[in-house]
Formats: sequence, structure tokens, C-alpha cells
Amino acid sequence: MNLECFHEYCLQKKFAEECFPFDEDHLVFKVLGKMFAIADLSSETATANLKCDPAYALELRQEYPEDIYPGWHMNKKHWNSVRLEGNLPDAMICKLIDHSYERVVAGLPRNQQSLLG
Repeated sequence: MNLECFHEYCLQKKFAEECFPFDEDHLVFKVLGKMFAIADLSSETATANLKCDPAYALELRQEYPEDIYPGWHMNKKHWNSVRLEGNLPDAMICKLIDHSYERVVAGLPRNQQSLLG
């Protein structure tokens, strides 16, 4: 998946917004103010950090060691770095984006969750 497709897919999420809170090289996607994805625009290989259930994160890292590894500059228990242009099918990357978004939404207060339906 190239960065453009990643960008478009993330913005399709309900109440998703993009920003550059750190620098011009790291595009952050948020839902109601909480990060669910970070794309590294400066890397030679397109990568993104995605939130993940800790047990599932370990499972993914073992199954796809070339393309999924502990989140760079993130809490390594809850975030994975994913090579977007590696060997992972686009459908798998979309599933990981969905999972990240859902994890963040699950942590929002109930009144904010109700806005999302």
C-alpha cells in the first residue's frame, strides 16, 4: 500500500482528521483528538505506526517479522510499526488500520463513543 492509499483510507474513518503536531515528516491521524495512526513521510520505505492489542501485536511481529515490528518512538507494548510497501497485502494493512482505530475509539469516554455510533 502506498502512502496515498494509506492516507485516503485513514481519512475515511468517521471523525478522522490529519495533522502534523511533531514535525513536517510525521503525519498523524486522530479520531476525536486521539492518535490512531502516524505515517513517517521521511523514510525511504513507507511506514506507519498503528495501535494494537498487546497480545495481537506480539503475534503479528512473530508472523510478519520483516514488515511488522515494535512501534518506533512509541510504547512498544501497544504500538507496531508497519511497512506499508512491504510484503503485507493491502487488505491486511486496512485490517490493521481498522484495529488501531477501534482500539482508540474503545478508550474514548462513552459520550464521545456515542458520537461515532
